[in-house]
Amino acid sequence: MRFVIVTGMSGSGKRTAMKMLEDIGFYCVDNLPVPLIENFMELVATPNSEISKVALGLDVRADQPFGDAERVLDRLKEAGYLFEILFLEAGDAVILKRYKETRRLHPLSPEGRVEEGIRREREILEGIKQKADYVIDTSNLLTRELKEEIDHIFVRNEEYNSLMVTILSFGFKNGIPADADLVFDVRFLPNPFYIDELKHKTGNDREVQDYVMGFPEAEVFLDKLTDMLDFLIPNYVKEGKHQLVIGIGCTGGKHRSVTLANGLYDRIREHGSYGTKLYHRDIKQGV
Repeated sequence: MRFVIVTGMSGSGKRTAMKMLEDIGFYCVDNLPVPLIENFMELVATPNSEISKVALGLDVRADQPFGDAERVLDRLKEAGYLFEILFLEAGDAVILKRYKETRRLHPLSPEGRVEEGIRREREILEGIKQKADYVIDTSNLLTRELKEEIDHIFVRNEEYNSLMVTILSFGFKNGIPADADLVFDVRFLPNPFYIDELKHKTGNDREVQDYVMGFPEAEVFLDKLTDMLDFLIPNYVKEGKHQLVIGIGCTGGKHRSVTLANGLYDRIREHGSYGTKLYHRDIKQGV
């Protein structure tokens, strides 16, 4: 039997994840009272049980200490029960925005500031987050992208690293992306903007790609950047990082940065063990 504990920050998408697990055949139970968790586990783990996949949602609630749930899970693990923990995460600003949009009350601050509830919840959940088998940061994920991550883990059963790598092309004239962790400047390469037949095309067009990658420096840049990321990414994972945004910028964000962002995205995808997304922030600027 496969038993999954689904938990994480309020507003991070736990309900959505539970629905997705239900769609792929999991028997889902949400917000089971803590004193019943052990009995429920014993019940579904009996040899004659027809249930083969179970997902149990655990939330932080004001009326029961979350530490009790953690102690129950520790006892179950000591007793030999096997389960996995899926932790849903999101940045404070994203969670706050979602609460404002839905006008819901935070479970830890029903009459106070949502920011304070988020802070308290993050402190309470730190322990179980450290024990989680999978951490998915939904800050920049679309619903279909979250489903892809769920399928990656629980349908295809592929090796999963809790890191989402976003490759982001941009134009320096429009500002450096505020959420970029690493920023690389490719303005050292000749600019296709000054070639009449390429000016109104982008790095998604073959003609621009052939022009940019026709300079040996472009290929060397990708080789060296890939080599550096091969070193950095596993160390980011080791230190618990779950979201990495790599910005690649040129002047306008349409030609050189798009071409090289596409190339880097393909190279990282070849490794196959990290979630990878590609965005071209400024590709439509001025169109």
